[in-house]
Amino acid sequence: MQSKNEMRMWFDARSVNEGFARVAVASFVAEMNPTLDEISDIKTAVSEAVTNAIIHGYERPEDKVLLSCVIEGDTVEIAVEDTGKGIPDIEKAMEPFYTTRPELERSGMGFSFMEAFMDEVQVSSAVGKGTSVRMRKKIGAQEG
Repeated sequence: MQSKNEMRMWFDARSVNEGFARVAVASFVAEMNPTLDEISDIKTAVSEAVTNAIIHGYERPEDKVLLSCVIEGDTVEIAVEDTGKGIPDIEKAMEPFYTTRPELERSGMGFSFMEAFMDEVQVSSAVGKGTSVRMRKKIGAQEG
């Protein structure tokens, strides 16, 4: 029987909470004994997903972002969810360099980074209802 561990937390859609989310996930997955590269990959992907929720999902900092993690065996699944604007065209939004906020000097590489650093990325969204980004990574995949 595989062990399973879960955590879930809500926080305000404020840019300062992006760092908090990174550290919370890194601390949570520490039990899996990840390499420094694996931790760095996870932290980068979480940072991009949380930043997208804050920058693109909401206009008010008191709105909430949900971060959840599930560890099952050697795999971690991380979900970042908002109940904000939603994404009208997910395929377009996931194209490299595409951004809806160029005035904020956004690079449009968030989803590309998530896909590069995680084993699997799934995005679901409904306009006016929000977006969910689910990312999975197997820890220890580089060993052996």
